[in-house]
Amino acid sequence: MQVDQKETSIIPRDDVQNGEFLQSQSIIYASKKLQDDLHVLGLKIKQHENNVKFLKNEKNKLEDSILDLQVILGKYHSATQPNIENDRRSSNQSEEETTEQILQHEKSAAGILCQLRLHYGTCASHLTLTKDVLGIVATLGKVNDDNLSRLLSEYLGVETMLAIVCKTYEGVTALETYDKEGHINNDSGLHGLGASIGRALSGRFLVICLENLRHESLNMSFCNLEFHGYGLRETLFYNLFSRLQVYKSREDMLLALPCITDGAISLDGGMIKATGLFSLGNRNDVDVRFPKPSLAANLPDNYSETEKQLSGMKWKKDKLMEDVKREQSLLNAAKYSFERKKEEFVKFLAESSAYATQCPEAQLVYRPPSVVDMLEGRL
Repeated sequence: MQVDQKETSIIPRDDVQNGEFLQSQSIIYASKKLQDDLHVLGLKIKQHENNVKFLKNEKNKLEDSILDLQVILGKYHSATQPNIENDRRSSNQSEEETTEQILQHEKSAAGILCQLRLHYGTCASHLTLTKDVLGIVATLGKVNDDNLSRLLSEYLGVETMLAIVCKTYEGVTALETYDKEGHINNDSGLHGLGASIGRALSGRFLVICLENLRHESLNMSFCNLEFHGYGLRETLFYNLFSRLQVYKSREDMLLALPCITDGAISLDGGMIKATGLFSLGNRNDVDVRFPKPSLAANLPDNYSETEKQLSGMKWKKDKLMEDVKREQSLLNAAKYSFERKKEEFVKFLAESSAYATQCPEAQLVYRPPSVVDMLEGRL
């Protein structure tokens, strides 16, 4: 049987055009999606670039301010340099001399601790035994006047000057342990430490726990350390000196007897230990004394505030540098994603162009965009 070729079974032309239309719509959708992705990535790149630029400008401003403050502090140091030389020639002792005085008490708890810190430095403060120890009384207070330093040291006495200062009661218990019978364990704590360095601890020693002290006002001693927001001046030294009064002479001190409730000293050597308890005779120089304050005490009042500002600015600069690194990392990631998406888009354009060439009818519905047109407008 003959078959008319006009009646040969083929896909209707309308169906072909419909399929090509759907394919073109799919291409258009995919193209739009890629364009939108590129646009979003372009905006991210622009945002991160602006952020990096802003942060770097802020860093530059901070560096200028830091330099200005460093110049100001440098002028302070230059102006006070002669005073430093005078201090070195004066009879007022330094912190190193105070430490040397403590080390002379070889078998004392304070001497053993100083030996430990002398040989191990900052590592010693990380030991379980000593991590809660702030220091020795003699090293934590600073007095500007040498005569007053001698008087205050004598008033406290050597035993108190060599007392160990701990932040908490837990630190106190770490210094000395006991066996079941209540005897001291000589293999642990300060006793064990002393034995290990050939300086067996003998006798009693005082330990002061700041955790148990009230916070009060006292302006006599200069201190170089603070504890949980309260200065040692208001805790440790208030406890040691309480309401101690200082007079110019014995005569002035005796005239003020009705007003003296806890104790008093006079700059010419007079001393009242407590109400009704007079200390007579010649002055006994204690061999462990408070050191003189460092250079900071001779600087202008606003020096400390300037140092705080400088420290704050350096901290802000470090934070800005971290922010710059983070933004630069995000910028690099966005650029990498953009390049990958661009490659994907270029590949898509090539494939869609090939499809349009093979199916001329599709060009009526979809015309691939120019790569140049797309990428030039990314930002």
